[in-house]
Amino acid sequence: MLELIWPWAFLLLPLPLLAYFFLPPAAKEEAALLAPFYQQLVASSNAQLPMKNKVKNRFNPILWLAVTTWILIVTATSQPRWVGEPVNLPTSGRDLMLAVDISGSMKVEDLQLENRPVSRLEVVKKVVADFVERRKGDRIGLILFGTNAYLQVPLTFDRTTVKTLLEEAQIGFAGEQTAIGNAIGLAVKRLRNRPENSRLLILLTDGANTAGEIEPLKAAEIAVRESIKIHTVGVGANEMITPGLFGGSFGSRRINPSADLDETTLKEIAGKTNGRYFRAHSTGQLEQIYALLDQLEPIRQEDELFTPKRSLYIWPLALALLLSMTIIAIRLYPAWHKRIPALAKREVADARG
Repeated sequence: MLELIWPWAFLLLPLPLLAYFFLPPAAKEEAALLAPFYQQLVASSNAQLPMKNKVKNRFNPILWLAVTTWILIVTATSQPRWVGEPVNLPTSGRDLMLAVDISGSMKVEDLQLENRPVSRLEVVKKVVADFVERRKGDRIGLILFGTNAYLQVPLTFDRTTVKTLLEEAQIGFAGEQTAIGNAIGLAVKRLRNRPENSRLLILLTDGANTAGEIEPLKAAEIAVRESIKIHTVGVGANEMITPGLFGGSFGSRRINPSADLDETTLKEIAGKTNGRYFRAHSTGQLEQIYALLDQLEPIRQEDELFTPKRSLYIWPLALALLLSMTIIAIRLYPAWHKRIPALAKREVADARG
């Protein structure tokens, strides 16, 4: 839809006409020598012009170009713009940072996905991707950590990018060890400047802090000062049967693949920051945990509409400039038309001389 911001600007259209009728004409310098004979000659020659030429002389292209230019300038002054259909903005949600462990222990195949044993990281990718898809309206960021912590995706509404880069993550990209404290510290750095009531970190790991420059509990204290809530998730089965001799049942044994999981520290991190600790022994439990997180941290639904607007004043203004240049060119053409032959004759004379 086309609309005008200043429609009253069109009241200026008759301004040149009013100036023509009500302002005194500019003073003209009288000729020092009067030659009535020549004036009479010009008048008589005009009187003898055919009617067709008289009508033709009444058409003044400069006048019509000037009128059109003035109309375009007034149109540009009225600030025309195109207003599109209202669109829904992403709802105002939380600033949610996801910290996912991709250390060497995440390759342990102690979880099931579609009735087949898969690595912990593969299950995490699926469950977290579904969680991200449901968080429409949240700004979501992704941190991957192993021996070091890296910001894979800054806070963004682009959930597709978050899911894509999570899917592309591979075990060992960040090192074989686990730097939980560094991951929390990096999340604090990214969340500290966001609105205070929306800062949230969900940290998922299967081990204990074995690397990094900062201890997890020290990083949690910093998070408390920055009003950042941390939910921690420990992932990994409690029991796993290792194959025996030649892959058979003979000599097989039961082990605890999550023996290195530091649940005590994860619980303290969550407790200090007013969050919760969750333990996922299976794929189903991990899915339930993230469904519960949806309930604990609901998206604040606020209807926000954005109406796209595009200013159009530049087009009549550009056309007015083009017509103004055309008027100047028309006014200068007779002088140049007469001057060019004179210059050519002068050049010829100089060449002969």
